[in-house]
Amino acid sequence: MLIYRILHTAPVITLLTYALGLGLIFDQRPASAEQMKCGGSNHQHPVAAGVERKLASYTAPDVTMVDQNGQKVSLPELLDSDEPVMMNFIFTSCTAVCPVMSATFASVQRKLGADSERIRMISVSIDPEYDTPDALKAYAERFKAGPQWEFLTGSLDDSVRVQKAFDADRGDKMNHAPMTLLRSSPDSQWVRYEGFARADKLAEQIRGML
Repeated sequence: MLIYRILHTAPVITLLTYALGLGLIFDQRPASAEQMKCGGSNHQHPVAAGVERKLASYTAPDVTMVDQNGQKVSLPELLDSDEPVMMNFIFTSCTAVCPVMSATFASVQRKLGADSERIRMISVSIDPEYDTPDALKAYAERFKAGPQWEFLTGSLDDSVRVQKAFDADRGDKMNHAPMTLLRSSPDSQWVRYEGFARADKLAEQIRGML
């Protein structure tokens, strides 16, 4: 398949250009299982096509992580905010799912304009052994992340605990599937989008939370 070959061989810039052309970032058309994976894994975990929206309740584990600036961050304290939170799980060496999700976050940031300062955007690494603060900082710069967008790493055990707490653990980073979480406040449920959520719809929902 042409899409499969591009997702697994093209550099990030080519991938993002192609994804924009296909509407993977801005369209909810179904995606194949190959598109929903992060690399050339032969594992065949089933992934639902398209985008599924549902409500969920999660409790963040009591872990201390490290952001892209090398600062220690308590995840529960970071999430305990009256500001809307948008969160996903990525790893910087990913060449398929993660760049598309990060480009979507960057697009939401642009669409919100000055209002982006009133939310918290969080990207948690699922490959913390490779994703050092310096690696995350370079990745943040690639996507022109604003000060409201934090990239978190830490120990492998803590990363897995966070993934499991938010039902994002798939056992192997190559089976990583696209997912975006939104929450308006600590006492509200999370809105969980599985698949490549549309940036304009995410921005629209966040504006309704402000």
